[in-house]
Amino acid sequence: MTTLTDRPKTALLVVDVQNGVMAGAHDRDSVVANIATLVDKARAAGVEVVWVQHSSEHLKRDTDEWQYVPELVQGAGEAVVHKRYPDSFEDTDLEPVLAERGIGRLIVSGAQTDECIRSTLHGAIVRGYDATLVADAHTTENLSEWGAPTPDLVIAHTNLYWENHQAPGRTAGTTTTAEADFS
Repeated sequence: MTTLTDRPKTALLVVDVQNGVMAGAHDRDSVVANIATLVDKARAAGVEVVWVQHSSEHLKRDTDEWQYVPELVQGAGEAVVHKRYPDSFEDTDLEPVLAERGIGRLIVSGAQTDECIRSTLHGAIVRGYDATLVADAHTTENLSEWGAPTPDLVIAHTNLYWENHQAPGRTAGTTTTAEADFS
């Protein structure tokens, strides 16, 4: 269980599922459909959905590339956290947003697996959160020409090591879209 006191609630974190990020993403349509299913399940269970939106020199704020993909629609009152670094906690208001809502457990989805997803998972665990990765609801682009494994292997490896990740007083692990538990 989380090491954060008075944080019994869960949130679905949707990280960087933006047009410019997803344009070349591996298995884009399936991943976006799985995230849409997770959003619906979270809302039906009364669980907070927190949207994280990246901006950078190559992903300029308020451009079409910066916008979330059209298949995912943010609900009224759902928090949007703007970031400039891979870890969604770094120099953002994510921690105060989660604290205000009593959230100590995160279910994580989005992009990119090998950068923002991994950084955010580790950032969550280090800060005392329980963090579950949805194994079929994250993706990345193909960076193999620069020496990285192919996207399917990056995703599989991330699922493997997060499934077995441990930290004192906190839980990590993976689930699937079908098995995601928002209770």
